[in-house]
Amino acid sequence: MTRGPLKPLAFSAAAILLLSALLWLRPGNDTEGASLTLFCAAGLRVPVEAVAKAYREECGVEVRLEFGGSGTLLSALKTRGEGDLYLAADVSYIELARKDGLVAESLRVARQRPVIAVPKGNPKGIQGIHDLMEKGIRVSLANPDAASVGRTTQKMLQSTGEWESLARVVTEGGVFKPTVNDVANDVKIGTVDAGIVWDSTVALYPGLDAVSIPAAKDFVKDVTIGVLTGSKHPTEALRFARYLSARDRGALEFTKLGFDAVPGDVWAVRPEILYYAGGVNRVGIEKTLAEFSAREGVDITTVYNGCGILLGQIKKGGRPDVYHTCDISFMKGVESRFSVPDRLSRTKIVILVDRGNPHEIRGLADLGKAGLQVGVCDENQSTLGTLTARMLRDAGLYDAVSRNVVVTTPTADFLVSQLTVGKLDAAIVYEANTMFVGDRADVIYLDMPRAEATQTFASARETRYPMLIGRLHEALRSAESASRFRAGGFVYLPPVTDTP
Repeated sequence: MTRGPLKPLAFSAAAILLLSALLWLRPGNDTEGASLTLFCAAGLRVPVEAVAKAYREECGVEVRLEFGGSGTLLSALKTRGEGDLYLAADVSYIELARKDGLVAESLRVARQRPVIAVPKGNPKGIQGIHDLMEKGIRVSLANPDAASVGRTTQKMLQSTGEWESLARVVTEGGVFKPTVNDVANDVKIGTVDAGIVWDSTVALYPGLDAVSIPAAKDFVKDVTIGVLTGSKHPTEALRFARYLSARDRGALEFTKLGFDAVPGDVWAVRPEILYYAGGVNRVGIEKTLAEFSAREGVDITTVYNGCGILLGQIKKGGRPDVYHTCDISFMKGVESRFSVPDRLSRTKIVILVDRGNPHEIRGLADLGKAGLQVGVCDENQSTLGTLTARMLRDAGLYDAVSRNVVVTTPTADFLVSQLTVGKLDAAIVYEANTMFVGDRADVIYLDMPRAEATQTFASARETRYPMLIGRLHEALRSAESASRFRAGGFVYLPPVTDTP
């Protein structure tokens, strides 16, 4: 123990150490000296080099770039097992990498489509794919096994029945190249008369013109960046991916160079998300939100309350990024402010009673017995309260049961605690609220069509972080999240798709 005159000095030293630690941990300084490795499609070199330079200057993080065809890079990732990020010219390569367990998260960056590249002024008068198959026309194409534009070209022309003929022309008088830049350079220096590249590639070569391909409208591809599962710096990798795709950072560089924009997020070193959640959802989402926050390097402020209260706050001007209801009925009146709600889970409405059920309660009618002390959720503040009142009215029991109600609350958690300490004889709660009462109470199930609630997830249409919220939604749709919902007493619902 420090004694006498040394004590103030010890406190001062401790204060200095604490202050230093806080300064070091503030947003922006936790990345000093870090470095990342990004495997990047060769055709994206120019914008990505510019973005990586800006990121180093703004955030102090070096991003080492390795270039190659999207397919070639994917093959290398399978064997090397290193690196942090993979930027492909076509999202299908990211999907393949996901299937192989190489990519965890992914973010769309920009869009591009195939065009015919010709020398400035189009001296051969090429107007379409059919002109490339005329005698004497030299053509360069990207290798479908190595480059994204080659793979897309093959699929596009197979759909029109022109691939075999054009591939034969290339084999006989032209050449297949490993990257889109190699094709563009062939056209630029006059080695060939034409080549198929991305529209964004032509924008990088002042000596080239683009001839549109009608079939390309169905083959617009998303430039997509993936965070590698083997990354030793996943949070920093995600931060750079967010920077690259941010509408006010990396996306500006891409659109300036002729890429089509995607609706990216606003840039923030550490984004802040406001998450409104009906109280019953806590047990299903709390751990997933904590893990997501830590991995992504974001702050999630979660407001748990009765959905009647949350809905009222939204109608009065509350602007959550996410609204996670206790029941879909509490989307009414604010649907236009949110995306189409995803029905994530369902839980039953039950009666919780003392262990052994000493009052012999078998259903709602028994809650009207003289002398019982009953707890329910508030009809105006809570989804459960609204559903409870509706059930009681439908059964003609509202007045009889209301006479025994001694506790009302916005959420059911308080009702459970009141019952387990002996202050209530019965409470109407969600099954999900009963999962941790152990042997202190019994659950009475209700055989009624309305004795359940469906929980929904919806993102705000005006959120600054649509892509980030999309990844959060994916996290809640993961197998691990599903197991947490089920362990918490929910039925986890499969996602609804447009396909049968």
